[in-house]
Amino acid sequence: MASSLANCNIRQVIGVCQLTCTADKTENFQKAKTLIARCVQQGAKMVFLPEACDYLADNQQHTMEMAEAMEGETVNQYRQLAKDLSVWISIGSFHQKPADSSSKKLYNTHVILNDQGEIQATYSKAHMFNLDIPGKIRLCESDYTIPGDRITPPVDTPIGKVGMGICYDMRFPEMAVGLRNLGAEVLTYPSAFTVPTGMAHWHVLLRNRAVETQCYVVAAAQSGKHNEKRSSYGHSLIVDPWGAVVAECSEGEGTCVAEINLEYLHQIRRQMPIQDHRRLDLYGQISLHSKDNNIDGIKEYEFGQHKIGCKQVFFKTALSYAFVNIKPVVPGHILSKQCSHRVVSFYSHADILY
Repeated sequence: MASSLANCNIRQVIGVCQLTCTADKTENFQKAKTLIARCVQQGAKMVFLPEACDYLADNQQHTMEMAEAMEGETVNQYRQLAKDLSVWISIGSFHQKPADSSSKKLYNTHVILNDQGEIQATYSKAHMFNLDIPGKIRLCESDYTIPGDRITPPVDTPIGKVGMGICYDMRFPEMAVGLRNLGAEVLTYPSAFTVPTGMAHWHVLLRNRAVETQCYVVAAAQSGKHNEKRSSYGHSLIVDPWGAVVAECSEGEGTCVAEINLEYLHQIRRQMPIQDHRRLDLYGQISLHSKDNNIDGIKEYEFGQHKIGCKQVFFKTALSYAFVNIKPVVPGHILSKQCSHRVVSFYSHADILY
């Protein structure tokens, strides 16, 4: 089902910006600003930037030193730009300082801004790209990046419900299918792909994610030489739900635009209803878990005279729900209640499992 924001117009133009970022934050922002404005002039309602659109430093020490908080200058500049241009912006990712100032690592965080410059959603990269070929190359994100511990539910935008990923996440179809199960219509993978892996896998991976989820896939990319040690593949893509590439940048900096047509998307899903054909009895349903997940959008449940917060509920059926006690009398016990508001019983964790 299309998102509420998209229902007013199911055909919207998006723009993708391809950058060659360096360690110069100011120059990187100015180039992005110019490209975003170009996309807006072409009618884009939402514009997508690549991974690490704030900077790509020469070494790990500089990468850490240049990182900013969510409230820092980089995000604030983009917030003001989104407001000034009345456009939604996907900040593909920036190097985010963690709250713990003593941490020697940072987050790789994707931010979606609405056209009022407000932060609509964030997602920190979950899958770490670790490449270590002795004598040739070492590029290990886990050396300086904290992996994200949550998947962000699809975000309502003017172009549809957008599922957020970053670069290496595209290699994990479970995440893409999980986002589709949560209602995603567009998947986005801002990236900084290496040249060898890009030549071999870039188009294949992105088209596969589109075909298996029947979603649009948007991948803004870094391109070209960032410093003496690092270059990126480029070839930013927009792929439709049939797996066709509808827009692509080549190499170097630039933009491409395409129309997101949700009517076409849902036509494909109706004509080939692969979601209905999944054999969940054989391999189960892919679900995405987050530490702050709310099981069904209900903020509170009743348990006698007590109110149970949504984060305590971990299992629910049509007839009952189960939740953890904040202060259990006996460790390992849970509580279960019928939806008819009659207390059923108390079970141990082992009783529930077996």
